[in-house]
Amino acid sequence: MNPTTWFMEATYLVASILFVLALKGMSHPDTARRGMFLAEAGMFAAIVGTLIGTHIVTWTWIIAGLAIGSIIGAWMAIWVPMTAMPQRPALSHAFGALAAALVGIGEFVVRGTQMGGVTRGALGFEIMLGALTTTGSLIAASKLQGIIEGKPIQFRGQNIVNFTIFLAMVACFAAFWIHPSAHIAFYSMLGIAFVFGIMLVIPIGSADMPVVMSLLNSYAGLASAATGFVLGNNVLIIAGTLDGFSGLILSILMCKAMNRSITNVLFGGFGAVIAEASSNAGGVMREISLDDAAMQLAFATRVVFVPGYGLATAQAQHAVRELAELLESRGVSVKYAIHPVAGRMPGHMNVLLAEANVPYSELCEMDQINPEFPTTDVAVVIGANDVVNPDARDNPKSLIAGMPILEVDRAKSVIVLKRGQGRGFSGLENPLFFKPRTTMLYGDAKSSLTHLAQAVQHV
Repeated sequence: MNPTTWFMEATYLVASILFVLALKGMSHPDTARRGMFLAEAGMFAAIVGTLIGTHIVTWTWIIAGLAIGSIIGAWMAIWVPMTAMPQRPALSHAFGALAAALVGIGEFVVRGTQMGGVTRGALGFEIMLGALTTTGSLIAASKLQGIIEGKPIQFRGQNIVNFTIFLAMVACFAAFWIHPSAHIAFYSMLGIAFVFGIMLVIPIGSADMPVVMSLLNSYAGLASAATGFVLGNNVLIIAGTLDGFSGLILSILMCKAMNRSITNVLFGGFGAVIAEASSNAGGVMREISLDDAAMQLAFATRVVFVPGYGLATAQAQHAVRELAELLESRGVSVKYAIHPVAGRMPGHMNVLLAEANVPYSELCEMDQINPEFPTTDVAVVIGANDVVNPDARDNPKSLIAGMPILEVDRAKSVIVLKRGQGRGFSGLENPLFFKPRTTMLYGDAKSSLTHLAQAVQHV
């Protein structure tokens, strides 16, 4: 083994170890930042090892790619607002999957007929997963951004059509695998995979986007692993496998948090329903004044804040932290209740609150905080809807029946901060808003929390 090859393999080993440690670090909020730094170091080592250990024909395109990619990445990291954070990983999945698909096309053009059966099979999986993840991720990002309507786009016989498209894609894969010179089969497989990615995601409602994001992350990782097999690149195999299976595990956990199965998410079209499916909702929403809400909070013993996507939309994480610190200075016990699928991606609320330097010790998971709601004086719901809907617990006919929720309706008093009387992302009405112990504080969440803090100071 010559020195450059030895150096490349050594850096790949170091990168693989760093990726494993990074994944372990990102499993807990206290070590997540360190995990990200380890992942960055691992990727840097893999890039350096590849550039030094590979014969480079020309550096022009490599340098151009590094420069353009770094500029785009820095722009996304610095200027993309937290409200658009779910769309950012969706675009990242699309970019990564497209890169895998382009590498696969290049390998087919250069040495398609010279590949062995195993390598050719890996190439087919790389192309299929890369192509469908690219378009699927773009559709997911478009739904989250509001470019495409968030509700499921469905038509009669859609699952049969999708299954037919899937069979056609697999048939083209089989034809290419058996006959490596079958260019028509290869490019047909590529085109059908792009179409299948679109058809796979458009019937899924925005309420299920956390699971879709995890699944697309898994697909992108597996596409990268398949690319590693095609190129004989060990670090791609390891990193892609870690990414793929961690995404799959996260998808399963997300489905468990919503009492759903992955097949139900993919083929159920959740989110196409309207309020009539929630039979326990009805009555009058009682509005509360700012001064009355401030009075309740100021003289409470225990307050629990329940953040939702409305918190992200209003960029209110700093305002809620300031209000919480003010209450704590008055001797009030403050905690934050975090639902696993609150927001538009896994961990969305954790990221927002961490940005505002909220202590992790005050963040409580659903199983931890639910037993404490009966002794909570005031539960403040900030832009959350479906994750606090008691129909999931009380109405067996509800489409979210059985989904674990934050049981804020058991608190002594509930104040809901909302812009208006609209429904949640699922389209279901929430009977919590009509309960006698619930009051509504309408307006922008950031403005409401800021004015609440000012009012509390004068109590």
